[in-house]
Amino acid sequence: MAVVVCAISMSLAYPIREYVAQRRQIAQLEQQKTAALQQLGKLVERRKQLEDPEYIKQQAKRRLHMCEPDAKCYVVLDDDPGRATAKLAAKNAAKAPWYLTLWESVQAADSGKGVATGG
Repeated sequence: MAVVVCAISMSLAYPIREYVAQRRQIAQLEQQKTAALQQLGKLVERRKQLEDPEYIKQQAKRRLHMCEPDAKCYVVLDDDPGRATAKLAAKNAAKAPWYLTLWESVQAADSGKGVATGG
């Protein structure tokens, strides 16, 4: 009797394993389908948006600073143009030059100490 039960369980093990694997694959494919449909919906909305002439005008004004004919357009300049330059100079002054950092790392490796960081 035990031999018959073992034979039946052995003969059913592979089909059951295949069935479970196929169900898992079906679930994964359904998730991929759902994600693809969501992406398709987003792309359709984006296409509608890009076909709208008002949206194109808005983006041209915002990104390219374009102006419609016979319209007065103004460009506001920063009050203190040296402020951005001063920030950039301060940032670069705080950071050591690359060759100094390289030399410090070579010296640290030679002495067996940890690598020094230059900023």
